[in-house]
Amino acid sequence: MTGYDVLCVFCGPDGTHGNELGVVRDGARIPGRAERQALAGTLGFSETVFVDDPERGAIDIYTPTSRLPFAGHPCVGTAWLLDVPELVTPAGVVGTRLDGEFTWIEARPEWAPPRTLRQYGTVEEVDALPVPPPGEWIYAWAWQDEAGGRVRARAFPGRDDGIDEDEATGAAALLLTARLARALNIAQGLGSQILTAPMPDGLIEVGGRVRLHRTMA
Repeated sequence: MTGYDVLCVFCGPDGTHGNELGVVRDGARIPGRAERQALAGTLGFSETVFVDDPERGAIDIYTPTSRLPFAGHPCVGTAWLLDVPELVTPAGVVGTRLDGEFTWIEARPEWAPPRTLRQYGTVEEVDALPVPPPGEWIYAWAWQDEAGGRVRARAFPGRDDGIDEDEATGAAALLLTARLARALNIAQGLGSQILTAPMPDGLIEVGGRVRLHRTMA
């Protein structure tokens, strides 16, 4: 099998949690979409990235069952790994920057796949939610501190591929930020953290911590 790195993206302040991401640095070794899709299904991460050109930052993103033109946590993780000023995705060029412990991307809300943003009245309601049946992609959220822009969220992809809940999802956070038109500090999953902020010209900035979990030869 082709070697790949496993990153944890949107880690908490103590460096734990975050959503796992598979990154195949030498994507040229697996050029076909069918082969990439098969490998993404075998690896089983919520997303797997194939790097087509590390110097340009050209990447290709897959879930276990489909190809995505853009996704948040794959872009943040790959930006950290490649340390390039931008990523080239099928959706468009994603600006990137590293700022201390955080890696940031700039993207447009319209690039994100459709999500149902479902608000709840309390954090406790969000925490108590069962995993819904496959179907609708749901981002469940509630204000933890509305004045301070702090949000509690959980993500249910609604896919029948073994991934019942995403630990951290940048695209959904991007959509929520666009809807609320304000910077957010999102606590998602078991302990992940996502930071966002509206930017000029309709862009949204999404940032988080990234760490290398393991490298598979």
